[in-house]
Amino acid sequence: MDRVRDLGGRGLRGGFNQLGDFRKFILRGNVVDLAVGIVIGAAFTAVVTTVVADIFTPLIGLIGIPNFSNLTQTIDGNAFKWGAVINAIISFLVTAAVVYFFVVKPVNALTDRFTPHKDATPTTRECPFCLSTVPLKATRCAYCTAQLPPSDTATVGASA
Repeated sequence: MDRVRDLGGRGLRGGFNQLGDFRKFILRGNVVDLAVGIVIGAAFTAVVTTVVADIFTPLIGLIGIPNFSNLTQTIDGNAFKWGAVINAIISFLVTAAVVYFFVVKPVNALTDRFTPHKDATPTTRECPFCLSTVPLKATRCAYCTAQLPPSDTATVGASA
């Protein structure tokens, strides 16, 4: 009987330890950020869908289609709601444009502004004999006067 009690006690503690690991997983920054992004995205999608259905669809209706969202075609008793499909496509394009212009472009601009850029081609190299820095086109080291091997700009540029 004592053995069963020990097993149950360890099992309960083991379960709480696993719960602690689960709590650490849930409270990680990535999971919380992802959850917030999904909730905000769902709310944003609802707003964009409403704007498209209530503003853009009537604007398109001014072209000559009086009620764009209710355009249907019935074939053999089956209704094809192609007006709703066009609304969904417009919603997708508006959402994509807003995300691109208000999220992607500003983040790319900030990344480009604050990311250090490396020079495309190096202008110096190290002397293999004394390890001092010499110009890339130098044929003799200015410090140890050793004859330098020809510089291989493709290899030096690829390694930088």
